[in-house]
Amino acid sequence: MSGDSLPLVLATIAVAYAVFGTTGFGAAMVAVPVLVQVVPLQFAVPLVLLLDIVATTTVVLRNPRGVSLAELGRLLPFMLVGVAIGTTVLSSVSSGWLLIGLGTFVLFAIGRAWASSQRELDALPPIWAAPAGLVGGVFSALFGTGGPIYTTYLVRRLVNPEVFRTTIATVIFCSALVRAAVFATAGLLQQERLLTTALWALPFCILGLAVGSFLRHKLTPRSTRQALFLFMAAGAVGAIYRGAIS
Repeated sequence: MSGDSLPLVLATIAVAYAVFGTTGFGAAMVAVPVLVQVVPLQFAVPLVLLLDIVATTTVVLRNPRGVSLAELGRLLPFMLVGVAIGTTVLSSVSSGWLLIGLGTFVLFAIGRAWASSQRELDALPPIWAAPAGLVGGVFSALFGTGGPIYTTYLVRRLVNPEVFRTTIATVIFCSALVRAAVFATAGLLQQERLLTTALWALPFCILGLAVGSFLRHKLTPRSTRQALFLFMAAGAVGAIYRGAIS
């Protein structure tokens, strides 16, 4: 990563974690499609992973008793398998195709989230934890974007908004720890300048979290969704374009 690209990386991190501070998820969905314009996908995903560990820790520690341990226990075993599969693909598949896949997935997630917001959703049976954990683990390892998969499941299992927010943050935290261990084994955390860039980005991550936590009590759910979809869509189109020309 060149020094010229560092300001864009830091600004992206601040915006992405402002989104996370507001919603409890979504940082990677905003950050990774933008970061891949200036750094390789194999660098962007571990970078966001390291920051996710910090961000999710702050949310979980505020309300540790708000976590649904039952839902966490259902998701974790399948998440482990998904992370192992996703890491193998990330280390071996051409980044061009992965970027196109990332952009397509983000656009699909936006469309699905918008459609879901227009109607009432029935509760899901617990058996859906298996595909949610598996697919979420794969996408977490590939793109750092398993949050929408876990959210799709948990939002139809947990009625209390604060329990949902704390539980989804805990799921992402557990996913980050699992990915950190697997990424370290695969050599993805030993990349040159990764830790240095993460240290530079950490204050911007914390600033974003503070801004997001403040905005969470000021913005309406509708305006939050609209801003999130806008950021995500712009990044997704950019990722597809980057993948097509690489």
